[in-house]
This record gives sequence, C-alpha cells and structure tokens, in this order.
Amino acid sequence: MSALIRVASARRGGLAESHHFAAAAVVTPDGRLVARLGDPSFATFVRSSAKPFQALPLLEAGGAERFSLEDADLALVCASHAGLPQHVDGARRLLERGGFTVADLQCGAHRPLDAVAADALDAAGETPTPLHNNCSGKHAGMLLACRLLELPTDGYLDPEHPLQRRIRRRLALFAGVGEEEPGVAVDGCSAPTFHLSLVAAARAYAALVAPELSPPVAAAGAALAAACRRLVGAMTSCPEQVAGPGRFTTRLMQTTGGRILGKEGAEGFYGIGVRGPVALGVALKIADGGERARDGVVLDLLRQLGVLSHDEFAALEDLRRPLLRNHRGLEVGDVVPDFELEEA
Repeated sequence: MSALIRVASARRGGLAESHHFAAAAVVTPDGRLVARLGDPSFATFVRSSAKPFQALPLLEAGGAERFSLEDADLALVCASHAGLPQHVDGARRLLERGGFTVADLQCGAHRPLDAVAADALDAAGETPTPLHNNCSGKHAGMLLACRLLELPTDGYLDPEHPLQRRIRRRLALFAGVGEEEPGVAVDGCSAPTFHLSLVAAARAYAALVAPELSPPVAAAGAALAAACRRLVGAMTSCPEQVAGPGRFTTRLMQTTGGRILGKEGAEGFYGIGVRGPVALGVALKIADGGERARDGVVLDLLRQLGVLSHDEFAALEDLRRPLLRNHRGLEVGDVVPDFELEEA
C-alpha cells in the first residue's frame, strides 16, 4: 500500500497539469479504523487543528465560569480567525478578563487573513498587532489558563511549561497514544505543535465530539467530558468565530448545522469530528502542504463517507473545484478532486 495517493489534479484547458497526493484516516472514538486514503499511519504535524485540545485545560478547570466566557469567546480560543474586527475585539476582551494586555501575547503579528480587513487596516494607516494574528484567541486562552491554574505566564509557550505539558497529556489521551509519543516542534505562532499519525489524530477528533464513546477519555472523568461538549458546542454554534465569513471551515459547520466540526491546520492538514448518528474522526494531510486542493478533497471525502446530505453537498459544491485564473483574471483551469476512499 502506498503511503500517499493522488487525490486531486490541477487542470489547464481541461488537461491535467499537476497532481496533489494525500493520506487520510477515518476512525471511531474507540480507535477502530473504518476507512482510509493511502497509509493511515502516515505521521505529520497537526498544526492549528490541535487548537480545541489546547483549549481543554482552561475549560476542564472551570475557566468558562471563572472568566464568564460565552460560546463566541470559546470558539475564538479554538480559532484560526480572519482578523476581522469581531475577532480582534474578541481577543482583546479575552485578555482583559485575565488582567492581560496585547503586550502579553507572544504569537507575533501578521496581516489579517481577510483581504477586506487587511485593506481597511492599510487605509487607516495602521499596522497589524498580535491581536490580528489568527492564533491570538488561542494565546489569550492559554494566558487565561495560566491565571486560573496559578501558573507562571512568563515562558507560557515553552514546551516544558506546566500548561504545555498538560496540553500534551490531554492530546495524547484523546489520540490513544503514550504521553511522550506526540512529537513537538514550534508552530507559526511560536506555540508548540504536535506530530501524530493520521489514525491517532482522527481518533482524537472522534473522541472530542463523542467523549463518552472513548474509553480513555470517559475514564478521565466528567469534567473532561463536559469540557469537550462545551467546546464542540461553542465551535459549532459560532463557526464565524472559528474562521470567518465565507471561509471553508465556517461554511462547513454552518451548512451542516454543527453536525460536522471542522478545523484547518497549516500545510494542508484538516481535522474533522462527525457528531452523529455515527461518531467519526477524520484526519487528512495534503502531502505537498498546498491548500488549494484541501477543501475539495474534504468535501469529497465526507460525501463518500455518506455524512453529507445531497442538499449540504450542493450548498458547498462551489468550494469543491476552485478555479485557476491567470494575471488577466481569465479562467484557465481548475483543481478537481479524484479519488476513491478505501474501506478498512
């Protein structure tokens, strides 16, 4: 079995020009592999798809109650947001609830991912701050967790910081692997990011949306299961906070009424939790790290699994086959998914 298989082709004038290869795993909360693309043991960094798990210590310790966090706040903590005013203001409010300021964020600054927001910032003669970083909500949540757990905030991104060790243990628990198994490196926002097999990452997402069906997560206690339900509920009820209007992750959760939870990661990774009627987790990695094929492959994968209705697929189909345009704006080609999901 090849580790990677071709999943999409870039066509020019109807003829294939380039190809994207990928691997994926579809897993139940108890770790049973039910479908795959290529080798499900293929390992990669999950990048921002780890954000819901990075938020768990805050929720598990009662942070929502301590800091009066609403669903929109919690969704932002799990977000790779677009840098819209609602996201920037939300991250600022999160910091204020713990007595922090933007100076406490260690994520760095970049231009808003939303082009309109970026242009508005330019027009106002302003420069991006760490609040515009798509990970500012996650970092604000980490600072709140440190405040709640009475941990030092200096060095809160160090992999050996007590909060980061706690996050790694929780991710390993959900993934069904040993505590030291997830590899650790530095993400784009300077926080730790984790290296897992696709089957382990998919199991983590399945357990996130159905903690009662995961033996290790269920055994960890009611507080952890309640934290999962609150986070999943927040992300799926406020999907515009998780990504932004018109972006794939937001539209996927809006269109499915929150039955499907999605979270993108950089370099072509995507994590999915299907809440029912059969709980599943999905982890996908586009091998070349490019993201132009990712959304279409995710949609086709969900369609082949039978978890998207005809109407849901139709509502998202415009994202399945992104068009390619030249410098004059002429349509010259497209990127088309082309694969068959294999039952395990």
